[in-house]
Amino acid sequence: MVHQDVKYLKFKTYLNTYCPHCKNTFNWERKEEKYLVFKAKYKGELIDLKLSPYLDVFEVVSSKPIAEGDILDDLICPKCKKSLIVDNIKCAECGSAAAEMIITAFSKLIPFFICMKCGCPWHGLTKADENKIKLKIPRQEMPEQDQKLRVTNYQEVPYGYTSELAELEAGRCLQCKEPKCVDGCPVNINIPEFIRLTSEGKYDEAVKKIKERNILPAICGRVCPQESQCEAKCILGLRDRPVAIGNLERFLADYERRMELVKIPEIKKRINKRIAVVGSGPAGLTVAADLQQLGYSVTIFEALHEPGGVLVYGIPEFRLPKAIVHAEIDYLKQLGVKIELNCVVGKTVTVQELRENFDAVFIGVGAGLPVFMNIEGENLGNIFSANEYLTRMNLMKAYRFPEYDTPKPRGNKVVVIGGGNVAMDSARTAIRTGASEVTIVYRRSRAELPARIEEVRHAEEEGIKFMLLTNPVKYIGNDQMMVKGMECIRMKLGEPDSSGRRRPIPIEGSNFVIDCDLVVVAIGTTSNPLIFQNFPELKRNKWGYIEVNPETNETSVENVYAGGDIVTGSATVIQAMGAGRIAANAIHKKLSGEDNSIQNEIKNEIEKVTEPVTVNNDNNKS
Repeated sequence: MVHQDVKYLKFKTYLNTYCPHCKNTFNWERKEEKYLVFKAKYKGELIDLKLSPYLDVFEVVSSKPIAEGDILDDLICPKCKKSLIVDNIKCAECGSAAAEMIITAFSKLIPFFICMKCGCPWHGLTKADENKIKLKIPRQEMPEQDQKLRVTNYQEVPYGYTSELAELEAGRCLQCKEPKCVDGCPVNINIPEFIRLTSEGKYDEAVKKIKERNILPAICGRVCPQESQCEAKCILGLRDRPVAIGNLERFLADYERRMELVKIPEIKKRINKRIAVVGSGPAGLTVAADLQQLGYSVTIFEALHEPGGVLVYGIPEFRLPKAIVHAEIDYLKQLGVKIELNCVVGKTVTVQELRENFDAVFIGVGAGLPVFMNIEGENLGNIFSANEYLTRMNLMKAYRFPEYDTPKPRGNKVVVIGGGNVAMDSARTAIRTGASEVTIVYRRSRAELPARIEEVRHAEEEGIKFMLLTNPVKYIGNDQMMVKGMECIRMKLGEPDSSGRRRPIPIEGSNFVIDCDLVVVAIGTTSNPLIFQNFPELKRNKWGYIEVNPETNETSVENVYAGGDIVTGSATVIQAMGAGRIAANAIHKKLSGEDNSIQNEIKNEIEKVTEPVTVNNDNNKS
């Protein structure tokens, strides 16, 4: 009778493990159940024993319960009945007896040891052999909602890691001496260290390590393109798929929130300086958090009625639950950051007025002005910019109409123009409104799609069609001036352009018409000129973005800084945070005269915190 109180893991593949005497394998599987199978002597009784087949995971399923810390009398091969205990080898961690088996990794036979003390993780491998075995462990995928079920709701699609999956995935990390993954992170998180702590089950310490550099781990773990940043630099990726750094970051942040372990750093000193932050997106939030923790008085000015910027108006609930954003905002409020809502800088107050009342100003308003194609028929009804469409659905909660007052835009045949993450978000939102057909129209090929691979996969799984190498040239309306079709032209790829992607070229005479009754244009954004109307001395480049000193992010106007999309154009959350961090360091250095980086000061204080703080109940739901 298998003891049911002890959980075991299930895997797709596992290591080949053999008896050193008879060379028979200990591997056993039935459907999805996979173990290493032994006989054992425990308290003088012969029992059946099954162990997880993976390195660093020794979860026990036995015919008699074994208490944590108890020591087995013997471990026996079930085929040749010989003892596997090695007389001259003891556990280097606890001194107990050790049993030997043979593991194969890349055609090499490697001796592997199990400590007879239940729960002891010692295995007696050299670092080189351990890394060879880690290379055989597959990347652990996150469980997700069923494809057919998820298009009927707005709940988050990936469920996230369990602690078992997180520790197993963290165990794949090779702990490189010169970690390239850190170089790939715009805020230089100590990735190997937080992964090592995760593999040891020290989740609270691991999330603290992340927060030394990143105040929004739950958000970044969900929406940042790790595959082109930190994970792209992972050495393991040269031989196999890289460590799932983003998934682990998300797991730790969710664990901290759900276990109510969020702690507010104690601000011991106060600096009599005031900082104005314009915009509450990722860049603005980073500046506010960093400077508030150092003792400055920070006020955020937000044009909308909710803080969070693109995190609340642009990213759908099924990809980033708003309760998570609210929890991060609550954290800042409890730090002491003041947030002024419904304040349109450029109208309600000018940047010049902020300069007169604050010691420094940071502009992080994003690039919120939508771009259209300027083609015939663009003024027809039911043609939306992605900004308006997603703002209605996300910030205005149209997906919960009539509980909220904003009705959701409805279309039966929806077309989304563009190939980035915003296009994927718009298309996946449209399919959830009940549209019978959603098509993404993109002028380049699949290889040039700028959206994350995961987002493209999710879109395809949800039944969204891709019409590639296609470009709109004209909208067609009905008698009520509502869009009913879109004339397109086929494209072919020419030589690479300034973006490095092959330039799309129209194919003469290839025009055709797509039937549609709702169109979302998601081809990019540019800077909103509103903030500059009363502040012409702020120098901008030819694209209308603010010019800054890249080392400090200070603008052409003294003590006015900027960062995020208003400087770079559309970029990622973590890149905006990196820009905010550069500005915060520069502001602190200039106003205080201190050359020490903010992060070093935060690191020194991060353990000196108050008791855990519970954010409001709604924010704990995810």
